[in-house]
Amino acid sequence: MAHVERKAVLFVGLGAMGSLMCPHLAASEEYDVLVSDMDTSRAAEIARRIGARAITAEEISSSLLGLDIVIFMLPDSTVVEDVVTNGLFDTLSPGSLIIDMGSSRPASTVALAESAASRGILYVDAPVSGGTRRATDGTLTIMVGATDEGFGAAQPLLAHLGSEVAHVGAPGAGHALKALNNLLSAIGLAAASEVLAIGTRFGLKTSTMLETLNTATGRNHATEVKFIPHVLTHQFDSGFSLKLMVKDLKLAVDLADHTGTPIPIAKTAVNQWMEAEQSLPPGADHTHFAAYVEKKADVRFE
Repeated sequence: MAHVERKAVLFVGLGAMGSLMCPHLAASEEYDVLVSDMDTSRAAEIARRIGARAITAEEISSSLLGLDIVIFMLPDSTVVEDVVTNGLFDTLSPGSLIIDMGSSRPASTVALAESAASRGILYVDAPVSGGTRRATDGTLTIMVGATDEGFGAAQPLLAHLGSEVAHVGAPGAGHALKALNNLLSAIGLAAASEVLAIGTRFGLKTSTMLETLNTATGRNHATEVKFIPHVLTHQFDSGFSLKLMVKDLKLAVDLADHTGTPIPIAKTAVNQWMEAEQSLPPGADHTHFAAYVEKKADVRFE
């Protein structure tokens, strides 16, 4: 059997999603995986569990690592920009690949991709959708913004993490589509919560409504996937925070403003999400939005 040279991959950001994604790469014979997180004890534990090596934030810019690929699963563009511009660009060799799999500002991604290209480095945005369950299964939907060369370089790795890897456009396009996806998802959850609140006040049982709606034209992702396991149980444990959802919604609104697109329905929904964030406890799951509607309507979904 021919020898396959393993590539050195650094995975930065081991939160709810990143901690579930990096094991798929570590299990592959194609990559030597390094992991890093601001919580160094968390990084050390995950590295031990998946057979990887943990490094600190200070070590990321070390040329001794010989990195071929760097993956970010970080909370926002500011953090990504800090890591990239504080030495990483100067460390990576031409032909190296950076993949930002978090939810960043499209404009920031475009600028970073242009700066990377001037250094001969490929820069790809590849945000994901599917939540913790599909991250565990390696069946995420991945929206890739990249040049043709960048997509070709990233696709073999991304195939370990997602069952649907779609090249949606140039650098920045993936992050734009992810923000729009989450805007549509948030509108769906908000609408479903309000509709179910009306029915509950009328005297209908939530579970009965959901059972029927999910065979009818009113069904959406919230009614089919989120309400029964996360809302009716009042566990609110989807694994995606309300804070991050609101951040993505603001990115979508910024994109609408930048393109001059009127979005009266979306802006009304986003205002409700921001009000929910102020009303709910810090660290609330995004499915807690339904609890916010419950409180306003004085109902209980069950």
